[in-house]
Amino acid sequence: MNSGGEPERDDTGLPPVDIEIPDDARELDRDVQAYYREQRAERRRLRHRRLHSKIARDGIVLPLLACCLILALITGTLLTVFTATSDQNPAPSGRSPASHRPASSSPVPSAPASNAASSGAVSRGPSTSPASSPTSALNPRVRTGAPLPDGTLVLEATGLHVPLRTLTMRETMLVLVPRACRCGATVSWLATIAARDTVMTFLVGTPQTIGEVNHLHSQLPGNLQRAAPVALDSQAVLTHTYPVRGLTAVLVPRHLTGTPSAALAQKLSVSDSSAPLLRALAG
Repeated sequence: MNSGGEPERDDTGLPPVDIEIPDDARELDRDVQAYYREQRAERRRLRHRRLHSKIARDGIVLPLLACCLILALITGTLLTVFTATSDQNPAPSGRSPASHRPASSSPVPSAPASNAASSGAVSRGPSTSPASSPTSALNPRVRTGAPLPDGTLVLEATGLHVPLRTLTMRETMLVLVPRACRCGATVSWLATIAARDTVMTFLVGTPQTIGEVNHLHSQLPGNLQRAAPVALDSQAVLTHTYPVRGLTAVLVPRHLTGTPSAALAQKLSVSDSSAPLLRALAG
């Protein structure tokens, strides 16, 4: 600019501007603060842009994997709970009152015990009257089977060998457990009958099923475990003699002489009546 304040000729081609130089630098504070605000806003935009680009790149994969993992954990937990509790149904009520016969202290028969039983036996009646439940008295269907084979059971708890032919000294129930029977409630019902009516009872397993038999036995209360101990039929003579269809009970009546034929009850369940079993045991 010239001394008169008029613009001179500018050979650079730039538009003419008026330049004002303040006398005090503090007058520029407002412009400096505005500049700093623009710089901070620009840095925030850059950070947001980087964060949004990372989320957009992994935002679908990570939530999907997390949802799949949570769903798998919930499903596994529910399956475990339902599998563990599906076989814990309590035995139905309404069973006959306990007989007043003295309880036996040992499941293995002996000659003195048999003499005492012969002198003080008490007859048992049906646990459910036919008038109150006419259909349940037909179940289970008990039929006559073959005589006891010549074999030996081994008690799992003590290792004691029990010859099958000696079981006729006392009313005995041999519960044959098949593979994958899922019959914990029915086994508990049969063990209850054994404890209530002092029937000598064994949960019999073969080398193929003894693990499952021990598992079912461990689920019983302590008094029922003592009433129905586990026995191993290592030669599987019982399953070869008697057809096993579902949970099967071989019912051996008391007989001091000879080898009587045992009765057979198949496909047992907790909805059955105990009266046919007790009649077969009474002979």
